[in-house]
Amino acid sequence: MDCVFCKIIAGQIPSNKVLENDEFLAFHDIAPRAPVHVLIIPKKHIENFNGLDSATASGIVKFAQEVAVATGVEKAGYRLITNCGENGGQEVLHLHFHLLGGKRLPWLSKNSAADPKKSF
Repeated sequence: MDCVFCKIIAGQIPSNKVLENDEFLAFHDIAPRAPVHVLIIPKKHIENFNGLDSATASGIVKFAQEVAVATGVEKAGYRLITNCGENGGQEVLHLHFHLLGGKRLPWLSKNSAADPKKSF
C-alpha cells in the first residue's frame, strides 16, 4: 500500500510519537499550524470519515481525549478536525484527526473582516 500513514504505522517512515496503543497512533504534524498540532489516526486503514464504524469512532474519541491530556491542552481548550474527501481538503487518504491547541485559535465569525459567503 502506498499510504504514508500506513508506512508510519509500519515504522517505514519515522514520526514524533505522542501516544500509541494497539488501535491508534498520535504523532506531531510535520507542518504545524498551531503550537500543538498532533495527528490522530487509526492503525487500520480507513480512507476517511465516511468509512468510520461505530466501534472505531468511540475508540478514537477516547484516544483523542487522552492525547489532549498528554499534550497539556485539555483544560485550556483545543480544536479537533477531520477533513473528508477532496472538497473537504483531505490530503492523505487515511482517516486522521488534527488536534490543534496551545494558543487561542482564530476563527471566522460574523464579526470577521473576511466574508466566507463571498467565496461560494
